[in-house]
Amino acid sequence: MKVLMFGWEFPPHISGGLGTACYGLVKGLAHHKQDIIFVVPKLWGDEEPLADFVNASDVTIDYRERRFKKFWKNLTYLEVSSFLVPYLGPEQFKKYTDASMHDRTDVAESVFSNKFEFSGKYGKDLMMEVSRYALVAAQIAKDKEFDIIHAHDWLSFPAGIAAKEISGKPLIAHVHATEFDRSGESVNQVVYDIERAGMHAADHVLAVSQLTKNIIVKKYGVPASKVTVVHNAVLDASIIKSNYEKKVPEKIVTFLGRITFQKGPEYFVEAAKKVIERDPNVRFVMAGNGDLLNRMVDRVAELRMGTKFHFTGFLKGDDVDHMYAISDVYVMPSVSEPFGISPLEAVRHNTPVIISKQSGVAEVLNNAIKIDFWDIDSMADAIFALLHYDGISRMFKELGTKELKKLKWEHVAAKLVKVYQNTLSQKP
Repeated sequence: MKVLMFGWEFPPHISGGLGTACYGLVKGLAHHKQDIIFVVPKLWGDEEPLADFVNASDVTIDYRERRFKKFWKNLTYLEVSSFLVPYLGPEQFKKYTDASMHDRTDVAESVFSNKFEFSGKYGKDLMMEVSRYALVAAQIAKDKEFDIIHAHDWLSFPAGIAAKEISGKPLIAHVHATEFDRSGESVNQVVYDIERAGMHAADHVLAVSQLTKNIIVKKYGVPASKVTVVHNAVLDASIIKSNYEKKVPEKIVTFLGRITFQKGPEYFVEAAKKVIERDPNVRFVMAGNGDLLNRMVDRVAELRMGTKFHFTGFLKGDDVDHMYAISDVYVMPSVSEPFGISPLEAVRHNTPVIISKQSGVAEVLNNAIKIDFWDIDSMADAIFALLHYDGISRMFKELGTKELKKLKWEHVAAKLVKVYQNTLSQKP
């Protein structure tokens, strides 16, 4: 079958796990001989040729056509006064956004030009780009032949809805994270409304974990029968044997991810203090950026462990591999993690992991130590045990590598194809 898929980013130009998941799914679907038309706001020219890529910036539309005017009236445009980064926490969203509703008559004429150059980033015009992306999606759906539509997360849901309305083809809404994951209970109403509209307009909804499905059913009012759990996987299940050597004699414990509310960095810092009190010959690393970074730096200083705690900033490419390679323990203390691919990547580097029970990956990775994100005593005990008892560490390494072989994207794609087929069979 032919799938019209809408995403917001694609490797190698990504800002988080969404792009990586899209890559894995497309690669898995290609393994099963599925044809994918993959649309992104901006192509950079160095994407791996796994699909029929469409650069939304190259699409010409006639917005004055009656159908496009109808779509625009139903879209929301959010003016943003400052630069936006992906995966905003509640503090950043409140600080950086200035929301105001417009209809199509008082939006800048540039939005309606025949072509629109998308930035491909999460900049000051993010919501304008989301809205314009939906208009482009309608044009693509009008011009292309396909069987089913697949939209990834809220940024692409308006595009998926527009494509469905103009083509009549069924829509799959793929939820990789919800606004409740990003912001707790302090949700941004505009984003929540877009998410909810996408899920209810969809013929079927995909959730990356049972944890996410529960939120979709409880918080968005979607019937459980309409939601299928499709866990993420790893791009390569083989174990990486790195020759990279660490430059310090101490053991290294690593947190690698966005330094935001969702990821629970403060619990990692507090657990680090408890471990260092028991064994000062341990170094802790926090790799990443986010709105809580400065607060974490201040807290580390308050706890007087600056010489044992390191902030690397955002890492990518080989630097990520090197970080995993020199780590003796990897910790993911997320408050709410829809899935969480990073622990699987750590296992690939033969690094034992500690993950919060409040994560989707905990549903598929059995051979990891699982703790409640808020239980810093248990987290500290688990870190100490993995650092000091070789038998425990070796056991998790060996069993974890065996588990990886079951977590392949082609297995995920096979399940996804069945969802496509069932959805198509139910369409009148």
